[in-house]
Amino acid sequence: MTPRLLAIALLVAAPSLSAQTPDKSVAERIADDFITLFGSHPGFRINHAKGIVVTGLFVPSPGATSLSRAPQLTGTTPVIVRFSNATGIPTIPDNDPNAAPRGIAIRFSLRGGAFTDIVAFSHNGFVVGTGEEFVAFLDALIATTPSSPHPTPIEAFLGGHPHALKFATDPKPMPASFANETWFGNDALIFVNAKGERQAGRYKIVPVAGPQYLDSAAAAKTAPHYLFHELSRRLVQHPVQLRVLVQLANPGDQTVDASAPWPDDRKLVELGVITLTTVAPDNAALEKQLAFDPIHLCDGIELSDDPLLILRSAVYARSVAHRR
Repeated sequence: MTPRLLAIALLVAAPSLSAQTPDKSVAERIADDFITLFGSHPGFRINHAKGIVVTGLFVPSPGATSLSRAPQLTGTTPVIVRFSNATGIPTIPDNDPNAAPRGIAIRFSLRGGAFTDIVAFSHNGFVVGTGEEFVAFLDALIATTPSSPHPTPIEAFLGGHPHALKFATDPKPMPASFANETWFGNDALIFVNAKGERQAGRYKIVPVAGPQYLDSAAAAKTAPHYLFHELSRRLVQHPVQLRVLVQLANPGDQTVDASAPWPDDRKLVELGVITLTTVAPDNAALEKQLAFDPIHLCDGIELSDDPLLILRSAVYARSVAHRR
């Protein structure tokens, strides 16, 4: 087991809590497993519990409407963005290895009170491709204890799931700032333009200032909340800008498995630039109020055949109920 996964497994105080009621849905089992792994923290999300909300504007790029007729691509749109650490532990230090992969959630506030969301992570490729596999992954983490004989449950799972093994063993360097991280929307969506032309794509969010990561010496000197404090200080001085891109699928590229990224040579289309200017003054209230969801879509952007989109929405709904 990798040190990161071992650290997650050691969070479990009572492995017997992993027993699942057979008639529970996959979404319910995932939510229960998160609470077993990270503990119950009422008022907080069951995963990506530690976050910060900032606001700004999205300005579409010329030609973006050639890919999609989505309304946010026709004019300047207010955005609400939440950056977060992984795990359901609201006090997890930013420099804890388990705080990665980090998350970004973006809400475009459309005319007439409508909105649409993007949810992305700092790793290209999800752990697995189906909800049942994700339950098995979480159950293996819960079942693994310091006294587990080898191969441990998580070692056995990773041995049979190469994408999950890659997810666990890929380097996850610490970013210098939330503003210097690259984000991946691992679930494929279908983008539809005014002509009705359809194109599968995945979001990629890239910092205008470029990605920047800390070496081991610099990472060792960081404070437990360095990302949150750094972002607050940065926004007082100047805006943070993020490019919203879509990686387009080539003919024949699969869209059903979020754990299998497309090759890096696939074409990228820029939809526009987000400029973030302010830490929301009512962060504590917004943290409870906001419910980002990957299936909060709009005209011009549709679901693909990726089964995790609907499942993630169902798990998020249980997370909302837990914190409210």
